[in-house]
Amino acid sequence: MNRMKYRQLTKEQFEELHAEFARFLASQKIDAKEWKELKKEKPEVAEEELNIFSDVVWEQVLDNANFVEHFSKQSINLFKTQQTLVERILIKTKNPSIDFQTEQGLSWLLSNASDESLSYFYAHKNYEKNRNLEIFDLIEKGAIISKGALYASAAAVIKK
Repeated sequence: MNRMKYRQLTKEQFEELHAEFARFLASQKIDAKEWKELKKEKPEVAEEELNIFSDVVWEQVLDNANFVEHFSKQSINLFKTQQTLVERILIKTKNPSIDFQTEQGLSWLLSNASDESLSYFYAHKNYEKNRNLEIFDLIEKGAIISKGALYASAAAVIKK
């Protein structure tokens, strides 16, 4: 059995991608009837098909992930994922009443970007391993893919 590059999609993710999975199976010359038989008679082969499809989906998602965000109570890590390097902006607050994991905390940040309780740090580095694997690792640790609006706002504050 091949080792997965990422992880198998969840049941909910497979349900969302039902049509894409059907097309994937068709590309493997497996129709609906054969798929049912395969699941029953050769579950390990069916599992391998699920794993291959999962890796294909993850690869496409990660190829298109240009920004990733990770929120904790007192800090936000914003990542801009380029081809050979990743840029990171860290926003921290010393104000214990601010919680960046809440809508109120984020609203406060957007309205008070220059507040003295905030500090901003910028860094960049080349990927240590494969770009997509590093992005996937961030996602597995709780980060989410974003459109980069918060990154752009934070970058503008740093450049002031």
